[in-house]
Amino acid sequence: MNGKEWGEAWQIAAVYIGTVVGAGFATGREIVEFFTRYGAVGTVGVAVSGFLFTWGGARLMVMARRIGAVSYDELNRYLFGKMLSPFVTLVMTAMIAGVTAVMIAGAGAVFEEQLGWTRQAGVVLTLVLALIIMLFDRKGLFGINVFVAPMMVLFSAIAFVKTMMAGELCRPDMAAADYSLKAVLSPFSYAAFNLAMAQAVLVPLACEATNERVVKRGALLGGTVLTILLLLNHTVLLSFPHKNGYDIPMAEVVHTFFAVLYWFYVLVIYGEIFTSIIGGLFGLERQVRVWVPLRGKWLTMLLVALFATVSSFRYGELLSFIYPLFGYISLGLLWLLWRRQLPRQ
Repeated sequence: MNGKEWGEAWQIAAVYIGTVVGAGFATGREIVEFFTRYGAVGTVGVAVSGFLFTWGGARLMVMARRIGAVSYDELNRYLFGKMLSPFVTLVMTAMIAGVTAVMIAGAGAVFEEQLGWTRQAGVVLTLVLALIIMLFDRKGLFGINVFVAPMMVLFSAIAFVKTMMAGELCRPDMAAADYSLKAVLSPFSYAAFNLAMAQAVLVPLACEATNERVVKRGALLGGTVLTILLLLNHTVLLSFPHKNGYDIPMAEVVHTFFAVLYWFYVLVIYGEIFTSIIGGLFGLERQVRVWVPLRGKWLTMLLVALFATVSSFRYGELLSFIYPLFGYISLGLLWLLWRRQLPRQ
């Protein structure tokens, strides 16, 4: 691979990382829920999820590229068949739209709670910034993720080093193992769920990439960094008592061990929320292109305007219904990625 191809591979990796590492990851809530609460078994789970991210991301993008899929609907048709794929795509689109709307509302909450702005002002500013980024299409998607992903890596590394220097890293009384069936299945459901969500972005990226080598290398780099990030944050949270009692456990870690980094942490949180919003809008825009005869900036502006009208609603009940259903479909996606043969080049 030449320098240009390596650069594109790193861009794909950054988008992959930025899509998976959403607000739930940055706050530590997802990591506690899927890994840290299970202690030492959760550490093994991190390794399992890391492998699935690397292997599954590469296989998903290569498969999408070889069948010429420009949206996740076309890949779903190949994986799930013509009869089941419309239902899968409909649920996935509703899920991505719901999560994107919740992220926009979350961005407003960051401005309200941390900066003293009104929630509506935070939402409007976020949507304006998202519209500007989206008008640059792939360049905007790459640009924001190439900026934010290293911030998350830097913060995770600093948190790990600071916790180690404080002598609090993985004390024996905090690493009890949970061998329940849920603990064993957790890394598979976590990887499947995030691969399904990332599919909206990874499928069009794979199709538009220069060649298959770039796609494979991008997945390898992205999966490796995701594994390192998971391991660093899981280890830090494993060292923190009572993490199960907090909605944003990483905020408590920051307050306890290194309050001086708190505003950097807030910036990282907002950055991860913003990249999740951009990823959701990008994937939805590519999918809606298939259904609606609109192109370019008009479709982007329509989507942003739609989210501006619904971002004030609460999606808690809707998501509590969709998440379990989406979880089963996500495991089905992981299974079919393994079972389906890759089309020949």
